[in-house]
Amino acid sequence: MNYQARDSNKELPVENGTPDLPKFAVLQLSGCAGCEVSLLNTSDWVDKFQLVYMPLVVSTHHIPDDVQVLLVSGGVSNAEDAYNLRQAARKVKKVIAVGTCAISGGVSNLGDRDDVRELFLSRYDRINLPRLLAKTHPVDAFVDVELYLPGCPPTPELFTAALTDSRGFKAAAIVCAECRRQKLANMRPKHLTGFRHGSVLPDVCLINQGFLCVGTSTRGGCRAICTRPGHPCVGCRGPSNLLIEKGSAVWLENIQRVFEHMTDIPADELNEALRSPQLSMFLFQFSDYAGGDRPPRSKDKVL
Repeated sequence: MNYQARDSNKELPVENGTPDLPKFAVLQLSGCAGCEVSLLNTSDWVDKFQLVYMPLVVSTHHIPDDVQVLLVSGGVSNAEDAYNLRQAARKVKKVIAVGTCAISGGVSNLGDRDDVRELFLSRYDRINLPRLLAKTHPVDAFVDVELYLPGCPPTPELFTAALTDSRGFKAAAIVCAECRRQKLANMRPKHLTGFRHGSVLPDVCLINQGFLCVGTSTRGGCRAICTRPGHPCVGCRGPSNLLIEKGSAVWLENIQRVFEHMTDIPADELNEALRSPQLSMFLFQFSDYAGGDRPPRSKDKVL
């Protein structure tokens, strides 16, 4: 089955395509397939790699034995995910964890909302489904990962860099560097505006306008595709290099210091908002980079 990339007239090389190109496969675990769609929105890799396995578009039932690179999207949320991941990793030379779910469990991990997780796991009348794990785990809890590609989903350019020349790709330090909205010293909101309230000024920093934007602590490389049109950054690219090997208390303090410097929003109001469900889906992953019961993830492995 051939798939036509949205922005190109080229056909993507699949299992019956050019045999001398290095091969890569995409393993989809528990996720939404958004990362796969982003991959297909670029054709820069088409002349350099051969896509041989990706259930979303390629009609084949197994990963061939001669695959050089395995992109893994989604988190490990059940026994089938864990089995498929271990089996696939044995066949390939390089594993790349793609997207927030693969790196930290992501949206399907429900952040730290144990009440929701316990309610779901209490249902014993589910029949013929894989055994659910107690939580959704990142990929590197089961296999070694050579490169991390954060984002929800990563932008097409990031996929190109991961597949072709990740060492030559330099992401912006933080989202603000790509957003370029102007920070104003004389515009200090007293309360948070909320996620879906108020009009957005086109060129002024969203923090100045009272929006809870965490772009100051989030690694760049996404082209600020959320903040430029006026949507606050929720941190899907994970912590910047300054925070990536530190614990959750450090990045939380860093965000709070930014708001103390730029706004007059009460600390209690900000602290409550940072722990709200709207942000917990992504912000909990910041602390996951510090390793928990695993060694810290090296910033050199994160694109």
